[in-house]
Amino acid sequence: MLKKLIITTGGLLVVLALIGGIKGLQIFTLIAAGKNQVIPPDTVTTAQAREEFWQPTLNAVGSIAAVEGTTLANELAGTVTKIAFESGVRVKKGDLLVQLDTSAEEAQLASAEANAEWTRVSLKRARELHAQNTNSESDLDSAEAQAKQADANVANIQASIAKKNITAPFDGRVGIRLVSLGQYLPAGTPIVSLQSLDPIYVNFSLPQQRLAELARDLPVRVTTDALPGQAVEGKITAIDPQVDDSTRNVQVQATMANPGEKLHPGMYADVAVLRPAQNKVLVIPETAVLYAPYGDSVFIVEDAKNPEAGGSGKVLRQQFVRLGETRGDFVAVVSGLKAGDTVVSSGVFKLRNRESVTVDNTLAPDAQLAPKPSDS
Repeated sequence: MLKKLIITTGGLLVVLALIGGIKGLQIFTLIAAGKNQVIPPDTVTTAQAREEFWQPTLNAVGSIAAVEGTTLANELAGTVTKIAFESGVRVKKGDLLVQLDTSAEEAQLASAEANAEWTRVSLKRARELHAQNTNSESDLDSAEAQAKQADANVANIQASIAKKNITAPFDGRVGIRLVSLGQYLPAGTPIVSLQSLDPIYVNFSLPQQRLAELARDLPVRVTTDALPGQAVEGKITAIDPQVDDSTRNVQVQATMANPGEKLHPGMYADVAVLRPAQNKVLVIPETAVLYAPYGDSVFIVEDAKNPEAGGSGKVLRQQFVRLGETRGDFVAVVSGLKAGDTVVSSGVFKLRNRESVTVDNTLAPDAQLAPKPSDS
């Protein structure tokens, strides 16, 4: 019995040793294969850092405003008897827009004109009698005063009638009317908006530190999402002499032509004030930058020996940079690069320092200073 147990135990030990040897051989084989394995290089797109001349700008957020703009209202109360315009049309200065009921005033005017005519006749008779010394000086003065009072009464009624005919105070485009025929309007009721749209203003503010760089007639470029891919040119026409004591900003106004009336008061706009000088900058595509809390960097593509591949090829060197202004798809590099350096232009988040790569610019992104998205 003991002999069988010894034989069985020995057999098990031999089997275990055989299995352990096989597994050990497999592991050593995998380790050797891993040491000799070469990781295939990543394929990247590249761009060269190049020097360009950028015109320096002062950028701000502005608001479009009409040169002349108001909401018309009635000065006197009355009932609407006529609406002489259609919503959204252009009108000329002096065009009748809304007429209120003036029947009572017209009746009063007829009576006042008759009274004025009688006083004029009385004044003429009084002057004739005074020339003949048949009436007193006070009688003539009284006749003159009555004539003037009658004429003033006529003028007052005529002014009331004129105020009940609401006309356009300037050329422009009316908005949507806010009143209807037969509606009674208390004094001061809004009737319609009237805006002069060409030319048009853009109002914006800049920090007080920029005040010395501002001057009348400096060109401005205005862009808005209402006109994608388009820029409207204008020039500074007014600079507020007072700096806001709460924000320390100065208000600036520029005037632009708006022939198609595509810009409307109240629109948000991006404003760039173009300064006369031009700066020489080193630029790269913004997609080449790896942004990180500890510092921004790029990957420079270099020709160097790749120890991992055991030969020569393209490798990456991570380089920290200091960035400046951004325009379109480009960003200016203040330090960290020199003109002619080749940087990876896309997919930088997945790369690492000293990684081997191959370059294929077939699908390289087309960076532009004034990009026009295809879905805009």
